[in-house]
Amino acid sequence: MYVISGCLLGHNCKYNGGNNRNEAVIEFCKGRSFCVVCPEALSGLPVPRPPAEYIGGHIVDKEGSDVTKAFEKGAQISLEKAIKEAEKLGEPIDGAILKANSPSCGSGQIYDGTFTGTLTAGYGCFAGKLRDRGIKVISEKEIMDGKF
Repeated sequence: MYVISGCLLGHNCKYNGGNNRNEAVIEFCKGRSFCVVCPEALSGLPVPRPPAEYIGGHIVDKEGSDVTKAFEKGAQISLEKAIKEAEKLGEPIDGAILKANSPSCGSGQIYDGTFTGTLTAGYGCFAGKLRDRGIKVISEKEIMDGKF
């Protein structure tokens, strides 16, 4: 089973109320078991909401509010949802395809906290939880490279 960011499948859960629908990810999911998550929406954060980025070890939205606790809560809920779904299916979690650069789902690079689109090395809080469990995490940008 794979864990997939909801926005990549066309769910309107992105901070601005839109989505990041990705045809390559949708195609990848055909014929495979997967669990759809959006850590930010599962945390109870509203849609739309101000964009947020990591700043000094905290996740802060563009209005200056520290939303770290909400993001961490959403990451934990998403992890538990994925584990329960895998157990229900009797399958391991084979990997995750998560939204690139996100403070929840970014894998390898995340926005640097300046809200200028600048990237820095790092992982979103949900991506980090999956990696800590030994689950391979890639972004939608890597799906075309055949990483799974």
